[in-house]
Amino acid sequence: MKRVLFPFLILLLLSSCKSQDIITENQATDDNSDKNLPLLQATLYHQTASEMRALAYQAFNVAKLQVDRHMRRAGLTQKQAVVLDIDETILDNSPFQAHLIKKNASYSAYWAEWIKKEQANAIPGALEFLNYADKKGLAIFYVSNRHDSLRKHTKANLKDVGFPQVTDDHLFLKTVTSGKEKRRQRIADEYKIIMLIGDNLNDFSEVFEGKSVAGRYAKTDSLREAFGKRFIVLPNAMYGEWEGAAIDYKYDASASEKLQRKLDRLEGFEE
Repeated sequence: MKRVLFPFLILLLLSSCKSQDIITENQATDDNSDKNLPLLQATLYHQTASEMRALAYQAFNVAKLQVDRHMRRAGLTQKQAVVLDIDETILDNSPFQAHLIKKNASYSAYWAEWIKKEQANAIPGALEFLNYADKKGLAIFYVSNRHDSLRKHTKANLKDVGFPQVTDDHLFLKTVTSGKEKRRQRIADEYKIIMLIGDNLNDFSEVFEGKSVAGRYAKTDSLREAFGKRFIVLPNAMYGEWEGAAIDYKYDASASEKLQRKLDRLEGFEE
């Protein structure tokens, strides 16, 4: 029974979707298109799958091994740093995604409201890893595309969870652009960045930004040796650059058009 439920929901979505106006913050849609049903499976996985927790623990276990490797090689003869994304890397925002599903709303509705609640919990393994890195003497920098206007609430949430080095000079939020390269460079001007941790390839390098699905594949393959060493990836099937590439970055398209673009991406087999 479970195997046929999700395809049925997709068919239901295709038959009922209507064009949507772009949603403003804290404003839900007023139709019944159920456009967020595809997000249901991903959010359910994020919140209920032990496999998701296992992947997170695995990522931070590997990160710890890399810290040890760098410590053996260089000690603290250089100022070394770990750079991390925040959302879905060390803080879990799946309750926000669940709220969108229940309200049939789209990002960025309720996003600021959610952040101001300061209720996001730690991704499994994140707190233990960062406390370990802190005790080893590494600098920790949080580089996020949360807007700088939400700095107060972001800091409070990170501190409440117990993350170390949560100070203004270690928290790089978005002001103008979503690209993180300039922010990473500001850190690299003073520190040797030994590791970058994120749920989006854009958290690692600008070479992934704005690329097609094929382009992202090619860049990922060319940097295969960096993953598990310099780059540590956390799982996030709820949203990300991958989804933008899958719909050719047509974020303003209607829900039904976005779904059709995703369906067109699927590669099946001929009977």
